[in-house]
Amino acid sequence: MTLYKALLAQLFGLITAIGINPLLPIAYSGLESFLILQSSTAMLCSTLLHQRRWWLIIHILFLPSALTLHSLELSAHWYLLTLILLTLVFWGTIKGDVPLFLSSTAVVDSVSQFITKESAQHFAELGAGIGTITVPLAQQHPQLVINAWERALLPWAINVWRSRHYANSRCYRGDLWNCDFNQYDVIFAFLSPAVMPELGAKLQTAMRPGSLLISSSFAIPDWEPETIKQVNDLAKTQLYCYRINY
Repeated sequence: MTLYKALLAQLFGLITAIGINPLLPIAYSGLESFLILQSSTAMLCSTLLHQRRWWLIIHILFLPSALTLHSLELSAHWYLLTLILLTLVFWGTIKGDVPLFLSSTAVVDSVSQFITKESAQHFAELGAGIGTITVPLAQQHPQLVINAWERALLPWAINVWRSRHYANSRCYRGDLWNCDFNQYDVIFAFLSPAVMPELGAKLQTAMRPGSLLISSSFAIPDWEPETIKQVNDLAKTQLYCYRINY
């Protein structure tokens, strides 16, 4: 459904640009105006269809990027290869999941400190990507049992490869909403504001009382964090730490 909405938004933007651009004064009816009309209309349509916010960036860049690539006159094989790679990395995004985000080494250090403070024995990352969090933690905490959950095929495969030397880390390719959260002392998530309400509702009863949830960058609505850790990295990341009590 998400893909159909995206295609509909792009098509509506294209039809609007084709219809309106010829009516503009000659000085304003060139390719630049056409692209602005198409992208703006596609973004508006995407908003009306309640697509998640990162789709706005995709809609504004899609047609200009396509025209730029066309002007390069590349072999069709390159387009096929690019499509395959993007599908492997962002297939979950097309289906409505969150895109791939990477965490900084400073975030890793902060999470490692929480693990030590909590005397955690079982740790999970939801949406683990290529293992920017779990791989260094597996090295720093050899006694910690680490589960990395990732749905997109290529990031999951990269994470598996990077974790191959660490017996304490396992990478699972699956839907994080079907995980057994009760076994973990600490859970880390770097997802999207769009899924935080659903995540909070799920983890409120699925995590063990007393366990700790760390959400990078995005707070859970109506939840009171036990602490908010300010990380000294380029993104000025904030870690929202929630104690599970019910």
